[in-house]
Amino acid sequence: MKQAARDDEQAIATNRKALHDYEVLERVEAGLVLRGTEVKSIREGGFNFRDGWVEPRNGEMFLSGVRIGPYSHGNLMNHSEDRARKLLLHRHQIDKLGGRVAERGFTLVPLRAYFKGGKVKIEIGLARGKKSHDKRETLKRKDIDRETRQAMNRRR
Repeated sequence: MKQAARDDEQAIATNRKALHDYEVLERVEAGLVLRGTEVKSIREGGFNFRDGWVEPRNGEMFLSGVRIGPYSHGNLMNHSEDRARKLLLHRHQIDKLGGRVAERGFTLVPLRAYFKGGKVKIEIGLARGKKSHDKRETLKRKDIDRETRQAMNRRR
């Protein structure tokens, strides 16, 4: 079921650094309020997650620190690259995530961006920062999993 839902999604970008630096506890899909030149620029591949975060402001969620490059065929009405963009979420999701972010040690990070039904969607995650020893454990676990998969493949 989950794979069938992802078949109609066209990936734009993935925030691999966030998955390395944070332990993601919960994931939520959110819409994104964009201007016309921003969508065209994203279709050209001008989307960058570097140092992006989600912040609650006045009962709304905003995506900050995400760069959408200028549209190549744009004019004077082109968008500003580093502006904060509003996220479209249900009220109960905003209240729940905003309350958790107010707790110590939690943050909201963008995990991936994709097109779904012609609309740009962002998957955001409620995350807690990893310590350096947690990162080492994750790398060890990935190495062990890879080695066991290779051993299984060699046996076949």
